[in-house]
Amino acid sequence: MMKRGKNFKQAAAKVDSAVLYPTLDALNLVKEISYAKFDETVEVAVKLNLKKSHTVRDTVVLPNQFAGEKKILVFAKGEKAEEAKAAGATYVGAEELVDKVKDGWLDFDVCVATPDMMREVGKLGPVLGRRGLMPNPKTRTVTMDVKGAVAELQQGRTEFRADKTGVVSIAIGKVSMDAEKIQENLNAFTAELKRKRPVDLKGDFVKSLSLASTMGPGVKVDFK
Repeated sequence: MMKRGKNFKQAAAKVDSAVLYPTLDALNLVKEISYAKFDETVEVAVKLNLKKSHTVRDTVVLPNQFAGEKKILVFAKGEKAEEAKAAGATYVGAEELVDKVKDGWLDFDVCVATPDMMREVGKLGPVLGRRGLMPNPKTRTVTMDVKGAVAELQQGRTEFRADKTGVVSIAIGKVSMDAEKIQENLNAFTAELKRKRPVDLKGDFVKSLSLASTMGPGVKVDFK
């Protein structure tokens, strides 16, 4: 069992684990009990009711940004490469960038590729796949609309997906942000998540929802 430090225990003592807190109350509590010396990230974890055959994966653009500028790599040629450069992509290229990544270069946060580049980019599966960076049509990172993709990523488009246990976790803000702005991000995420409900699912889609800062304890939310 993992040992918890004094600061964590003091923070956890302020949380009633038997209570489902209203969203704004939960966010204010997460902010109140954060204790790290850095600006902690606020994260949401949602437990879903899913069958093994179900897949939940998509992206969402959060209305209130909090992360630093992303380094966006675009695999494209010709006009699409010029379009990506004009849109503000950090790195743009074709086979030469594929070779660079293959050699171990990973100084970027997200990848976009045009469909015609996927034959080459697919060779990077062992490198990009295990880091969650492989372009995918489901997350709109394989697209001919590279201008739109780069713009959304710059605005803070974030990917989410359910893990093997049916839990989806993403960052929705910083402790230093107003609780109302974090709540707006949370609402945008949960609205998008609800749209991913499997059509054949019976019963409740969301089983539980909790909020926590990077170092702090979880706070259960009355999501209903």
